[in-house]
Formats: sequence, C-alpha cells, structure tokens
Amino acid sequence: MKPTFLLVIVLVFTSFDNQIEDYVCKPCGLSCDELIFPKAGTCPHCKMKLIKKSDLKKEKELVLNEVNIQNGSGEFLIDGGNRSKDKTIKVFYHKPKKYQPESKILIIVPGAGRNGDSYRDAWISASEKYGVLILSPMYSEKQYGFGDYHMCGLMYDLNLKNTIEYVKNSNIVKLKEEGFTFKVNSDPEKWIFNDFDRIFDLVIDSLGATQTQYDLFGHSAGGQILHRMAIFQHTSKANRIVASNSGFYTLPDFESELPFGIKNTKLTDQDLKSSFRKKLILYIGELDNEHEMGGTLLRSVSADKQGKHRLERGKFFFNTAKTKAKKMNLDFNWELKIIPNIGHDHRKMGASAAEFLYKKQ
Repeated sequence: MKPTFLLVIVLVFTSFDNQIEDYVCKPCGLSCDELIFPKAGTCPHCKMKLIKKSDLKKEKELVLNEVNIQNGSGEFLIDGGNRSKDKTIKVFYHKPKKYQPESKILIIVPGAGRNGDSYRDAWISASEKYGVLILSPMYSEKQYGFGDYHMCGLMYDLNLKNTIEYVKNSNIVKLKEEGFTFKVNSDPEKWIFNDFDRIFDLVIDSLGATQTQYDLFGHSAGGQILHRMAIFQHTSKANRIVASNSGFYTLPDFESELPFGIKNTKLTDQDLKSSFRKKLILYIGELDNEHEMGGTLLRSVSADKQGKHRLERGKFFFNTAKTKAKKMNLDFNWELKIIPNIGHDHRKMGASAAEFLYKKQ
C-alpha cells in the first residue's frame, strides 16, 4: 500500500474522530446548563436544542438577563418574565454604526419558524441605512407552543393534536372546529405582548437611550401576534405596529369566539375604542394569494369566512374593523397597505416596511 494512500486513510479517520463530540444544553440559567449529553438532540429538562461542547464558549457569554449590546450584530438572553420565569427568550440585535441615543428602535417578531436570527439578518441593511436599532426575539417552539406564540398566551390547553390535519403536498393545515377545545387566559400579565415593552426597557437601560417608544414589525405568525396585540393590549410603549401577511385573524367581533373573535374574552366596547386608536398598519403582499405556497395556511369553517388566502383575509379583517368602528362612532387609525409584486416573503416585505417606516425621517 502506498504511503500517500495510508496518509489519506489516517486523515479521514482522524477527521471522523474529531467530529465525535459531547453535546451540552444552551445556557438557560437552569441546572441543566452543567449536564453533558452523548449526542445531538433536545435537552430533556428545558427542551432547548443541544449544541456541541466546542461551541459552548460563545453561548456561555450570554448571561441570563444581562443585556450588553455592542456595535454590529449579537444576541442576549432573558427569562420568560411573568409568563414563566423558567423559560428563556433569546433576543438577536443589530446596532448600526451611526446609532445615537435618540435612534429609532424596532422590534421584529418572527414567523412560525421562530428564526429571530434570520429576521434580524434580513434587516441589517435597513438598520445601517436608517440608523435603526433592530431587536428580534426568538421563542423556542418547545417552550412556547401555538397557544403561547401564535395566540399570544390568550389560550391554553389546546387539543390541536386531535383536531388538525396537515394536507400532503401543500401548505394547508385543516382545523376541525367541532372538536377543538381550549381554555381562555384572561390574565394580561401572562400574554406575550408584555415581553416587547420589557425587552425595550432592558435595552434602553443598557444603552442609556432617550427613546420612549418603539416600532413593531411582525410577519406571518408574527403578524398574527401583532394584530392581536392591537386588539387586546390596553397599554404599551409601542408606536407603529406593522402586522404583515397574517394567516388568519381574531376579529373585533363579539359574536364569534377565540381564536376567530372576542366573544369569550373580557374585552368591552371601551377596549375596542382604545384598540381602534392605535397605529396598526396591515401590510399585505399582493401576491400572498391563492397561488402562494409559502408559509402555513389554516383552513377551517371560521377561517375561510375571512377568505381563502391571506390577501383576502387581510382585507376582510380591515374592513370588518373599519365597519365596526364606524357603527360604534369611534376613531379609526388603522391602515391597510397592499404591497405590489410580493408574496409571503418576510425579506421583501421587511425591506418595503423599512422604507415605509423610516425613509422620510
């Protein structure tokens, strides 16, 4: 056997051997931070994704609830707040070169993929161009299920496993409403919306910033969260709320129950008065229609009453709210913007939203 061939064999096996590593829990502030696992997977204690031990150094730099924002991109880790102190939220940020204490701050709420890093990265160019500080929270799907994330903590004990059907070779998920049960959470302290003010306050304190308000952009599942925030959250420091390409909506309708209406909640006419005064901008892609296969689209009797696709549903939601406000003789500050030549694409919608929010400032 030739020496060169032997050398290749040794290098291959050495390379393979070097790939066998221990895995550890991502730092979450719990006792499982000290455990070591033999293979990749999910931590059985905190349900977070395991990482290679060799990658731990960077992760260990994240100290729970310590916000240390440097120039450029990075991340910090906070606990779940009043919703659950044993859960964690990783926040990805980008601080532009021309950042000043008075610079605008934007919180970006990701879609169902919970990929705050990707959403942050998609906004880096706009961050640098407009001098806006970008923050994008990532909620682990293991720790924050559909009721906690899409439905904002407004619902719990959902029996989705027995009532949903994933349609093969499509982006459609069917919900059998007749067997769908859940409980309503009427405690505002446990809704997801409070996290946004909390993240903003932590960043303001860390940077010594002078801003008293922030903007919000959410796409797909993030858009669902933000339009529900406009309806349910009584007070916040949010200024403009841009809800983009939501899959379906919770209507300001006392005749329909959650998740499609507000009949089984504690909201009142006075609450809707406050909701309609907020600066909610519904940002809908013109091509997010019946031909769009991106993202997940819920189909059910109640969802389909809003329309058969996201463009129809966005228009239906806006017109329903506008009619409701007019009937109640209330101020109505919501806007509907149909963005041409864009479908269910958070990068393109984000680029358009950045121009809408900050170009003239």
